[in-house]
Amino acid sequence: MDWSNLGGDTLSTRELFVVLPLPPSINHQYATVNGRRVLASPGRHYKTAVSRHLLTILRQSSHRTEFLGQLENHTLSLSLRFHFKTALRRDLDGGLKIAQDAICQAIDLNDNRITEIHLHKDLDSVRPRLECLLAIQEPIARTIRSPKTLSMVTKTSPRTVPQSSTDHNPR
Repeated sequence: MDWSNLGGDTLSTRELFVVLPLPPSINHQYATVNGRRVLASPGRHYKTAVSRHLLTILRQSSHRTEFLGQLENHTLSLSLRFHFKTALRRDLDGGLKIAQDAICQAIDLNDNRITEIHLHKDLDSVRPRLECLLAIQEPIARTIRSPKTLSMVTKTSPRTVPQSSTDHNPR
């Protein structure tokens, strides 16, 4: 995996921008072992390398604490811009899951927190790469119900049924 000449990584209070090598192609990400699909060695190495890279960026940034604190209570967007050597050799979506997993695992984040994904495919035969932007979006709206409130909501309320025919409106 070639990390040379990538550069451009930044961390602000609301965004993490990293430039990574392209992930392995989908054909090299997984292997079948005893009838089960498992992450193959190139995929494991990619995720480990991304994790080390992101941890270095976080360690060096003065915005680390504020950014990580906001991850806990905001929705997130992820933009991935793949710069491939050629136009037709790789699918755009083949690197999405491994890149998303690698980034999220590195910062101990469940990827279900990402509510918006943008994928882009560009060409760069000289410097193939993946540019990733993880951005803080809206605060998560949480409705917290006490057990008593929840049980009150789930109980069916009795319907009021007229007791006599005099309660009905005449036709």
